[in-house]
Amino acid sequence: MKHRVVSLPEKMSTKDPTAVERANLLNMAKLSIKGLIESALSFGRTLDSDYPPLQQFFVVMEHCLKHGLKVRKSFLSYNKTIWGPLELVEKLYPEAEEIGASVRDLPGLKTPLGRARAWLRLALMQKKMADYLRCLIIQRDLLSEFYEYHALMMEEEGAVIVGLLVGLNVIDANLCVKGEDLDSQVGVIDFSMYLKNEEDIGNKERNVQIAAILDQKNYVEELNRQLNSTVSSLHSRVDSLEKSNTKLIEELAIAKNNIIKLQEENHQLRSENKLILMKTQQHLEVTKVDVETELQTYKHSRQGLDEMYNEARRQLRDESQLRQDVENELAVQVSMKHEIELAMKLLEKDIHEKQDTLIGLRQQLEEVKAINIEMYQKLQGSEDGLKEKNEIIARLEEKTNKITAAMRQLEQRLQQAEKAQMEAEDEDEKYLQECLSKSDSLQKQISQKEKQLVQLETDLKIEKEWRQTLQEDLQKEKDALSHLRNETQQIISLKKEFLNLQDENQQLKKIYHEQEQALQELGNKLSESKLKIEDIKEANKALQGLVWLKDKEATHCKLCEKEFSLSKRKHHCRNCGEIFCNACSDNELPLPSSPKPVRVCDSCHALLIQRCSSNLP
Repeated sequence: MKHRVVSLPEKMSTKDPTAVERANLLNMAKLSIKGLIESALSFGRTLDSDYPPLQQFFVVMEHCLKHGLKVRKSFLSYNKTIWGPLELVEKLYPEAEEIGASVRDLPGLKTPLGRARAWLRLALMQKKMADYLRCLIIQRDLLSEFYEYHALMMEEEGAVIVGLLVGLNVIDANLCVKGEDLDSQVGVIDFSMYLKNEEDIGNKERNVQIAAILDQKNYVEELNRQLNSTVSSLHSRVDSLEKSNTKLIEELAIAKNNIIKLQEENHQLRSENKLILMKTQQHLEVTKVDVETELQTYKHSRQGLDEMYNEARRQLRDESQLRQDVENELAVQVSMKHEIELAMKLLEKDIHEKQDTLIGLRQQLEEVKAINIEMYQKLQGSEDGLKEKNEIIARLEEKTNKITAAMRQLEQRLQQAEKAQMEAEDEDEKYLQECLSKSDSLQKQISQKEKQLVQLETDLKIEKEWRQTLQEDLQKEKDALSHLRNETQQIISLKKEFLNLQDENQQLKKIYHEQEQALQELGNKLSESKLKIEDIKEANKALQGLVWLKDKEATHCKLCEKEFSLSKRKHHCRNCGEIFCNACSDNELPLPSSPKPVRVCDSCHALLIQRCSSNLP
């Protein structure tokens, strides 16, 4: 057997060149990722787009993704970009849709390569570059459309690089993609960054020490600034506390003086409260006697009112025919009834709350009784007594106004008294225990009076029902009266319109007479003009050689130069053909063309007469 000896150069030549490229790219990716992580951790801050190790990392990743790409033919040129496989990530990984949409919305990117570079930068900032590329490597069937079978992304080296990319999640990067020109960048790997010398190692150590010293210096300066700010804030707080302390001392002195004054006022109010209690007890005893007397008088007056009500109903049935004549009076009485009802409502409320207002109710009932008697007497002679009832209504309105004013004054006084009692009750809770025994007896008396008030309320309800019936009748009559007033207002407006129409009619008559006179004058002139037209026709036959002026061209008389109008008419001269007024062309002479006398202007008349005189012997 013969054994063949293979030399070392022959071994090197037998290796696959694509495998060597994949190994070189894998080693460069390891160096760039390792160097980026170490430099970022030593730097201790977020990385910008100007950081050199970060720039070299993106260049290496671009070369790795470009390895083994298939060339796609188009109409204009050959296309070989990494944007196609990166777009697949959106379909495989739904969270990557945001990156794809944001890359497409960037305004400065025009080429697919620029979009791919922007996509890599955004994926690094999201710390999901390894996850996105892992999805691509798993789906090799889809990658075979873009890569050759010997490409880095199709072999094991791609999976190793994706595993190394997981370590980049430690780095924090803040990259500005909008303002950067990613389309025209040239991706060249700088190998000098990865070749180490002794001098470079020493420089790096020095740089590290200097950076640590600078960081310490900045830390000390920031501490100093914070301490200065805290000292200044403490000084300001001390000043504010001193000022507030002085203010509090002054307020304490003012408060002590106010407490002394309030104590004195408290003693005065207690003494006044005692006097008020004594007066109220006396006033309650007096009101008891008044209420009993008023109840008796009210019962007597109620019987008289019932009798009067029955008589009034009989009279109203008999005098229903006279309602049409009394409409104006009833309309005035409606307003009076409304005011009386309002006064009655106020009085009813005051009966529940205050017993002193019963005196006012007694007076009001007496007045209502007198008013009702007068009203029914006046209904019998309604036509003669309209004026008297108007005066009575005015008096009643004055009385009701006085009653309401007095009621308001009483209410104000009662409110003041209630306020004073509330203040006295708050301050004198200790004295209430002594007065409880007295108040029990008073409450019993008040309950008896409340029962009496309930009886009065029932009587008042009956009166209300009677008044409501009257009110309904009055409202009907008021509606009829308002209808009549509207009709009178319409009649007054029609009268004014009639007077205006009369004035306009007189003006139109004057204009009509003037126009008739003008038409008569025009008719006379037209009859004259018809006769003259025949003469003009005959004269036209002779004057065919003359030039006649048109009526529209002439606006003024040629001789007197006055403007033509309806009264100042236009006339043609049969000799010269010019247009003149009536005064300047009132001459008639026979012309050679027409044996009959024809209208001629003054100038032609004078010329023709001179010719005739010269022709005579």
